[in-house]
Amino acid sequence: MSPLFPCLYAAEPREAIRFGEKSLTHAELAGAAGSLARRLTGAGRVAVWATPTPQTVVGVVAALVAGVPAVPLNPKTGASELAHIVRDSTPTVVLASEGDQLPPALDGLVRIDVPLSGTVDQLPPEPADDAPALIVYTSGTTGPPKGAVLPRRALAATLDALQEAWGWTADDVLVHGLPLFHVHGLILGVLGPLRRGGSVRHLGRFSVDGVTRELSAGATMLFGVPTMYHRIAEVVGEDRELMKALAGARLLVSGSAALPAPDHRRIAQATGRAVIERYGMTETLMLCAVPASLADGSAHPGTVGPPLPGVELRLADEADGIGEIQVRGPNLFSGYLNRPDATVAAFTEDGWFRTGDLASLDADGRVRIVGRKATDLIKSGGYKIGAGEIENALLDHPGVREAAVTGEADPDLGERIVAWVVPSDPESPPTAEELTDHVASELSPHKRPRVVHFLTELPRNDMGKIMKRALHV
Repeated sequence: MSPLFPCLYAAEPREAIRFGEKSLTHAELAGAAGSLARRLTGAGRVAVWATPTPQTVVGVVAALVAGVPAVPLNPKTGASELAHIVRDSTPTVVLASEGDQLPPALDGLVRIDVPLSGTVDQLPPEPADDAPALIVYTSGTTGPPKGAVLPRRALAATLDALQEAWGWTADDVLVHGLPLFHVHGLILGVLGPLRRGGSVRHLGRFSVDGVTRELSAGATMLFGVPTMYHRIAEVVGEDRELMKALAGARLLVSGSAALPAPDHRRIAQATGRAVIERYGMTETLMLCAVPASLADGSAHPGTVGPPLPGVELRLADEADGIGEIQVRGPNLFSGYLNRPDATVAAFTEDGWFRTGDLASLDADGRVRIVGRKATDLIKSGGYKIGAGEIENALLDHPGVREAAVTGEADPDLGERIVAWVVPSDPESPPTAEELTDHVASELSPHKRPRVVHFLTELPRNDMGKIMKRALHV
């Protein structure tokens, strides 16, 4: 089997990871991870206390090298949810940084403090392609979190497809401040550079100043979520150092949620660089990506590009140009841990995975995400309406800083459109009538919100996604 990380086996002397002042070369990472991997042999499953530190990277890589499935744990997870994840995944070992205070749910596990140095003569043989690599838990919006079992082939397929779409090479230096317990920050943001033989600089905690510093110091790529790019968009027009740093980047990539069109435009106008988007989920890893060739400003805001190489995609139950995304390909998970019923329910009879996401396709095959089938498709007055286009229309209004759109029961319309708005100026917000008229003029009258609620902030999870189920009066 070909190795996931060829540069580890080659003991490359170039930098692999950097967190603040601490960095490791590929050779040093191989030594530390290889030495730890020997201690993990036969461990069954290994939990990783996934703080934004080099210890998390060494721990995950060591588990992958040892062929032991790793279970990344979000340090902010509540006690009952963490206890569920530990019971469900049954790890025998927990990897942490020295000094980490671990919660009682992990008391029964053997603790290993991850070393950042070590020596190894030879790394173990590469496990089979279908061997479990990671067990990543979903957000649990429809019940207790489910563990998605991600095989090694899925990691390799996704990262190699992104290499083709983005021209990702060993010369690229990625900067990001994403958490390391999920797909975006860990698989794309850390394992991606390691597979390519490049490097990643982790900010520890996202800041605009950190992005400016690292891109100005030779980083070529930035990964972020819409909340991060929104903060960049708010200041990029006035911050010449930030403007120059972004303009010099090879790729600015946004994911985990749709990036509002106004933020797209503000960044592109200031820098000449388009933020390109990609689309995926825990169970599928990456499905679509805007190619690097459109990063010169010609990307289409609101689209996530065509399907990646190797991904088959179709729209099911299509009506009014909108259907549910269903997919097949080597990038898919093996199933939900201990949940054969949920695994069967997630697939159609002919083997397509039901994403639960709604989208449309344009004439050039670009995918435009409308939203979640459960929360973002509003059936009002006989129309099927996607919440996303209304949110973008609201965000085009200068008085709106953030916006979310939901549907609620209506005896006449079936569902009425409800807008949740954070005003740009809380002291002088736009009127509800002004906003509804704006949407009606931008889109069409039947898409205007019937109710507008003003908030000081929108509820978001750790990945910056708006938690619409928390929006209610």
